[in-house]
Amino acid sequence: LSEQKEMTLQIEGMTCAACAIRIEKGLSRIEGVFSANVNYALERSTVTYNPKVVGSQRFAEVIAKLGYHALNEEEEKEKEGLKLKAYKNQMRLFWFSLVLTLPLFWTMVTHFHFLSILYIPQVFTDPFVQFMLATPVQFIVGAPFYVGAYHALRNKSANMDVLVALGTSAAYLYSVYLMFEARINGHVGMVELYFEASAVIITLVMLGKLFELKAKGRTSQAIKQLLRLQAKNALVIRNGQEQLVKLEEVVQNDLVRIRPGEKIPVDGTIESGSTVVDESVITGESLPVEKKVGDPVIGATININGAIKVRAIRIGEDSALAQIVKVVEEAQGSKANIQRVADRVAGIFVPIVIVIALLVFTVWYFYVMPGELASALIPTISILVIACPCALGLATPTSIMAGSGRAAEFGLLFKGGEHLENTQSIDTVVLDKTGTITKGEPTLTDVIVFNHYPRNQLLKIAAAAEKNSEHPLAKAIVTAAKAQNLLIEEPDFFEAVPGGGVRANFGGKEILIGTRHFFDREGINREKAEPKLTELEAQGKSVILLASNRRLIGLMAVADIIKPGSKGAISRLRKRGINVLMLTGDNERTAKMIAKQVGIDQVIAEVLPEQKSEVIQKLQQQGQKVAMVGDGINDAPALVVADVGIAIGTGTDIAIEAADIALMKGDLHGVADALAISHITMRNIKQNLFFAFIYNFVGIPIAAFGLLAPWLAGAAMAFSSVSVVLNALRLQKVRIDK
Repeated sequence: LSEQKEMTLQIEGMTCAACAIRIEKGLSRIEGVFSANVNYALERSTVTYNPKVVGSQRFAEVIAKLGYHALNEEEEKEKEGLKLKAYKNQMRLFWFSLVLTLPLFWTMVTHFHFLSILYIPQVFTDPFVQFMLATPVQFIVGAPFYVGAYHALRNKSANMDVLVALGTSAAYLYSVYLMFEARINGHVGMVELYFEASAVIITLVMLGKLFELKAKGRTSQAIKQLLRLQAKNALVIRNGQEQLVKLEEVVQNDLVRIRPGEKIPVDGTIESGSTVVDESVITGESLPVEKKVGDPVIGATININGAIKVRAIRIGEDSALAQIVKVVEEAQGSKANIQRVADRVAGIFVPIVIVIALLVFTVWYFYVMPGELASALIPTISILVIACPCALGLATPTSIMAGSGRAAEFGLLFKGGEHLENTQSIDTVVLDKTGTITKGEPTLTDVIVFNHYPRNQLLKIAAAAEKNSEHPLAKAIVTAAKAQNLLIEEPDFFEAVPGGGVRANFGGKEILIGTRHFFDREGINREKAEPKLTELEAQGKSVILLASNRRLIGLMAVADIIKPGSKGAISRLRKRGINVLMLTGDNERTAKMIAKQVGIDQVIAEVLPEQKSEVIQKLQQQGQKVAMVGDGINDAPALVVADVGIAIGTGTDIAIEAADIALMKGDLHGVADALAISHITMRNIKQNLFFAFIYNFVGIPIAAFGLLAPWLAGAAMAFSSVSVVLNALRLQKVRIDK
């Protein structure tokens, strides 16, 4: 297999969706590039490539050749400053353009007889004055359109710049022709010119771009707010001395002192002290969490009431906050399937519009108003201007950006736009039991010994055998042994048997711990345990059997607590018409007891990890769109196979890595919230696409019939982009009904 690497490039100079498509195609053609994805709204490209074949320098060269600029590392650091600078430059150009355009705009009343009563200063109607006002607008303010059009045509493609350059140039050059013709022929009086059309169009497009830049900046507020959560400094203890350093200067294994009320600057573990921590900024959980020595803490959370010392473990890009920011950025930069369709339409839209404009010109010039160039040019210019695909290019990515950003505020991390889209079609939710429906913090409730085996010795052996296991039931046994101050020794040998139990060697004896099925497979007689085993399972407890040298010595019962929100969340899902199933490796009786308490009718129990993914596939074969929700390593295969994999954020890194959505609260209400956010976002995208298409489908015919003045076409085009972005911004305030 060839080596793969992913690189993100910030790109300047894109003016519409067609630009993004052109860059995408250019990068995709480079040898060694596996895929390229360009997001117009984020002005960002993600390239997957073979680093042995090609590198960033080549990408920058290709982007430059296409007429755009890829920011280098230094510029990347200053990108917020560069964006502000670009916005200020755009603002200056707009005001310059507006001052020159307003006198020309005033002369528009000459084209409308019902406005003839309005006074127009004679100097404004002078052809030479109009020429002097319009020329700087056309060639100074409008220069970027010409540059963009040149690069587009040189690369055999077309974009917004081509449409604006063609439309405004036609109006401007025709006006220049009429002005000189009037002079040569000695014409006296008012000459009907169209300088105002070209100037007003450019000014309105500039205004639209200003609004767009401002609104696009607001859609990325979620990431900026996340970054603002970070502490700026940290009080580190080095060589016994405390010193205040910048967060970037903290290194792994530094000891950091955090006083009450301060933000915790790093991810780490508490080495001394105890406290209560507000983790709501990361998990969304409103209740503070008690922390003691050995407990993990997360950077950006708030230390409420105790002085603690924390050993830095994950810093910089490895921190939990950095990972959350990365996931949100990737989600905002990725493309939903619906966007790919919109991009394909935008890619062919501009050439089609140019063909339509030429046909309209031909019909008007040769058939409707034979020989009248002005009559043919006006509808042609209007078509070229109104038909810009900007709104089409912004429709989906702005909604994805705003929707995924809002989701992050609810503690939902969508790992890509496609997952935000796919979630809306889910009709079946499959829930793991331990750690998903229940707290995943089982407590040892019963210890039963056989053949007069010492109780404490049984617990000691079990704790030693389970010491290295990550399973919640194992942790319950170890916790119980520690509570009784039993010495937990290291086993001589340890092996976790997936879906079954544990095999270990301890004190020269083979210890087996596991389910009844595990014991049956091992051929161990469990007849003596059957009555008690049945009784405890009937109470909804998980029972594990113990054997020493293949002889039954006892059993232990563990009970897990149902999470407070599980029943309410499952009720919400069922109200949405979602089919809810429980899928667990636990025994059927225990699983059904838990299911009954939370309102789940369908239970598939005693399933091995590899069988979980098979169950998901069977449901999919029946035509169901399945979301799998889990938190453990054993859930990872099922999370990958499901249409949407949802990981409980308090679970293992492997489960979160395998999933499409991470629930940072560790609460099942997040599943219902994810479905709600997905539905709301997709509805918003469809509204945007409807707006984008309707502008063109209604506007082009109106323009073709000569019923739309060019300046109105420019205003409509600018308004279409702005309205789409503003509609997407509504997602930032969306509320979810519980």
